[in-house]
Amino acid sequence: MFIDIHVHTRYFRGPERLVGGTYATPEELIEMLKPRGVRKAVILPGVNPECAFIIQSMGEVLAIVEKYPDFFIPFMNIDPRQVRNSPDADLGYLMRYYQERGCKGIGEICASLPFDHPLMENLFRHAEACGLPVLFHIAPKQGGYYGIVDSLGLPGLEGALRKFPKLTFIGHSQPFWAEISGDLTEDQRNGYPKGKVAEGGAVVRLFREYPNLWGDLSPAAGSGFNAISRDPEFGYAFMEEFQDRLLFGTDICDPRNKLTLIDYLNTAVAEGRLSREAYEKIGWKNAERLLGLPSA
Repeated sequence: MFIDIHVHTRYFRGPERLVGGTYATPEELIEMLKPRGVRKAVILPGVNPECAFIIQSMGEVLAIVEKYPDFFIPFMNIDPRQVRNSPDADLGYLMRYYQERGCKGIGEICASLPFDHPLMENLFRHAEACGLPVLFHIAPKQGGYYGIVDSLGLPGLEGALRKFPKLTFIGHSQPFWAEISGDLTEDQRNGYPKGKVAEGGAVVRLFREYPNLWGDLSPAAGSGFNAISRDPEFGYAFMEEFQDRLLFGTDICDPRNKLTLIDYLNTAVAEGRLSREAYEKIGWKNAERLLGLPSA
């Protein structure tokens, strides 16, 4: 029954990434996910040069969806520097074009610009006007990383949540999910902190204060899954409290990736640690509601 909010795929493998391996083909993804109960998966195109050996075209993504329309759902990805590299570029024109071709959101946004950069705010402004959710990666600093740049405590994200209240922001990456704990330090931001979660984490506060913040629990990058599993009792409580705004995902970048979140959620609900209601919302119902999909 799962709907996967976060996959990457390529028709042609291309060169290996620096960490080894290549992106899974559409056929490999289907072979991995369908037997584990995933009925649909959202393709997040790789268009930002900070995070791509090979820039992926939207045409490739739409061709994959056309070949497998019952399984894949397309997101568009628009770099904030596109069209004219200007804060008044009409990015809405592109958004409406891809909306008409079935795209349900924008992401994974990996451009290395601050949240309050005029180009980034232009992207957010048009996405809000088009009613498109945005799924983003955060970088701890500019240069040497990919993702929207933010500081410890996520002040940039908070400013964007406040400035664009009708825009749904879907959080992802280490520097986002590490902020679940109130004792985070600068040197831990781009990693996977372990142990008990301390009170006062920025992510918890932002979830409570901003209803337009959602979360992607993908395990392949480790970030979302690490946040809810490092301190299991805290993680179950977090999923219960924010069950209406958390999304199942895998972030498969390589056919060797493991599907640990599926087992974790299945075990949690079977043992009574997670309610059936929260399990179903996180697993697929929230994605149905957010993306306007028919209920299973």
